[in-house]
Amino acid sequence: MNTTAANLKKKDYIKFRDDIYQVSTVEFYHPGKGRTVVRTFLKGITKDKSLAQVFTSNDDVEVLTVDAVPVQFLFGDSETLHFMHDQTFEEYEVLRDLVGSAADFLKEGQAMYVLMLDDKPVGARPPMSVTLTVTEADAADRGDTATNAKKQVTLETGVKVMVPLFIKKGEKIKINPEDGSYSGRENS
Repeated sequence: MNTTAANLKKKDYIKFRDDIYQVSTVEFYHPGKGRTVVRTFLKGITKDKSLAQVFTSNDDVEVLTVDAVPVQFLFGDSETLHFMHDQTFEEYEVLRDLVGSAADFLKEGQAMYVLMLDDKPVGARPPMSVTLTVTEADAADRGDTATNAKKQVTLETGVKVMVPLFIKKGEKIKINPEDGSYSGRENS
């Protein structure tokens, strides 16, 4: 579907210079004189390359339709993440680089979506929040609660995140896998 560059959004998939890219950032800039420009950073999908690209706001851009397939996370290695379709049990492999840092927060059985373009996996959309158990946490010092102080903890997947001082080892906490931010404790 063709659209203008002014309508581009973060995470759109586009065809540009005979290659497929995912839009990582979109910034609009109006230089005072002349046309508004759209500054983007494009992450390569079919080839391991990324580029910064500036469009004028009325440039035509081909936005690709991507289907979201419900899957469960099976396991991952250093390069690839493995998923299984919920109903057909078909397995999909997605390059870890296409998922980004959200891959560090996935655990076995996690429900999410694999993004398909022409029957080929091009990425994965993690849930808005994942619940993980804290496996390592230092004790908070008395009196440290006057400010919005944070400490680093290790989660069951091995990733380290910053959380409020009151979080203890063994607690289940909610994390946004997109940016690794703490969003609350799991209600027991």
